[in-house]
Amino acid sequence: MKFDSLGLRAELLRAVDAQGFTTPTPIQHKSIPFILDGRDIMASAQTGTGKTAAFALPMLHQLSQKPAKGNAVRALILTPTRELAAQVHENTRDLGQYLPLKSAVVFGGVNINPQIGKLRRGVDILVATPGRLIDLMQRQCVNLGQLEFLVLDEADRMLDMGFLPAIERILKALPQKRQTLLFSATFSREITQLAGKFLNRPERIETAAPNSTVEAIAQKAIRVDQSRKRELLSWMIGHHQWKQVLVFTRTKHGANRLARQLEADGISADAIHGNKSQGARTRALGDFKSGKLCALVATDIAARGLDIDQLPHVVNFEIPNVPEDYVHRIGRTGRAGRTGLALSLVAGAEHGQFEAVRRLVKVEIPTEVIDGYEPTEPQVRTAPAQNRGQRRAGPPRRQGGGRPGSKPSGNNKQRRFRKAA
Repeated sequence: MKFDSLGLRAELLRAVDAQGFTTPTPIQHKSIPFILDGRDIMASAQTGTGKTAAFALPMLHQLSQKPAKGNAVRALILTPTRELAAQVHENTRDLGQYLPLKSAVVFGGVNINPQIGKLRRGVDILVATPGRLIDLMQRQCVNLGQLEFLVLDEADRMLDMGFLPAIERILKALPQKRQTLLFSATFSREITQLAGKFLNRPERIETAAPNSTVEAIAQKAIRVDQSRKRELLSWMIGHHQWKQVLVFTRTKHGANRLARQLEADGISADAIHGNKSQGARTRALGDFKSGKLCALVATDIAARGLDIDQLPHVVNFEIPNVPEDYVHRIGRTGRAGRTGLALSLVAGAEHGQFEAVRRLVKVEIPTEVIDGYEPTEPQVRTAPAQNRGQRRAGPPRRQGGGRPGSKPSGNNKQRRFRKAA
């Protein structure tokens, strides 16, 4: 099936072609006809499979079929984070570039006055985070009385972040006669309850098993002591000449510290997390996308929704406490059919969390040990016994810090990977 068989306007097909896409992804193929038919939907799909276009294309088509009335918002897209809001707005704007529709994005952490100015001038499509939208509603600066479309994007994450009261408050203020589209990575009990309360006989769409990971992503793990993770990461970036790697930590402090340590190792790096100003986060992401930064160190919330073209490498510097976050982390690579590598550095104390990840994703994640970085922390071995003895090229032993890819003095013996028993 091609996009031109879905019944979309010529202007939208032109925009899709400009983006280099000809064939809809499964979530687009399944969702677009229902949305064009006016149905509410609750949809689940693997991350990185084109969910934004799945709701944006039919929404833009429907909005362009009839003129706007005044300066009321006609479509509202709620997202959990600033970065995702900015990304969704950019994608929606690009898809609608040949249509006479105006859009805007609003989120916290920046001056509210320019956002108020845009709303007063009138927008058709508003992308918003829940907190900033409620601020605007309290100031009576946004007109939602004629809303035609509501999109809840990454609804599961919004609930995880405690936005349910804000979402319910917003939804109760909207017209009952509207089309509602809910997209979520999983259909948890809370998501099903939310859909039952605010959606009208929704069509349920699933394109992959819950919590499955994109097949194009190669996943592997390396056992290493916590104290030597940074040293190993620096070596791998330099030795393999990685140009772009997204690194996840559990805490904001840890992200800052690791970015400083990578910089000291000669690797251009920066951190992105909730304590950074929006301007600093935008600059760091821009530098990373342009290639000015080699490594971007992020926390889970800050990185949610990041869409980076052809991102080749994602590293779990620390295993997430919530197994589902692993799926979202590695979904930053292997997007839109491209391949990617997701690497997890697993310390002894993280073994339980990593086993929980394995049980969740239901795929084998090969575990390796690198000569020179053998772990000394207690850890239960989990890799199959038949993997013993298999070896791969690995780094030399290094003492302390040093530049990435450098060898320690007095020991130039070649090292190799070996499979963990």
